[in-house]
Amino acid sequence: MDKYTEERALKLHPKIRNEVLNIMKECDKALTGRAKVRISQGLRTFAEQDALYAQGRTKKGKKVTNARAGQSIHNYGLAVDIVLIIDGKTASWDIKTDWDNDRQSDWMEVVLIFKKHGWEWGGDWRNFKDMPHFQKTFGNNWKTLINKPKDASGYVIV
Repeated sequence: MDKYTEERALKLHPKIRNEVLNIMKECDKALTGRAKVRISQGLRTFAEQDALYAQGRTKKGKKVTNARAGQSIHNYGLAVDIVLIIDGKTASWDIKTDWDNDRQSDWMEVVLIFKKHGWEWGGDWRNFKDMPHFQKTFGNNWKTLINKPKDASGYVIV
């Protein structure tokens, strides 16, 4: 696991932090070729979420989210986005290539590992497919999370 993944994982909600670190280790073990998985995004502040929401609306760029501040599971530290790093240097969101030649795309190997651990994959969503996104909400959605009390560290109590 690379330092970026570890740093981002350590900022996640304490209830999922160790699980994510273990999932990433499992992914590293499964991906035996040129690709390794990296967490590209974890906990996101409300300000960061609003900036992403503005993209393609009031700021230049392509729309990348339909969630305003507080409406993303990232805002609660309960979601990660991933990217494959090829040969230690090139970011890839290619969901079809089998870099380790085991007859399954590396992306889908990662998806199956997350799903095995009870995570929801954004690639299964009907309206807005978010292929890099995984979340574990413990039965909550943003409407319930936004009103939940927080612990001493500022994380919602789930």
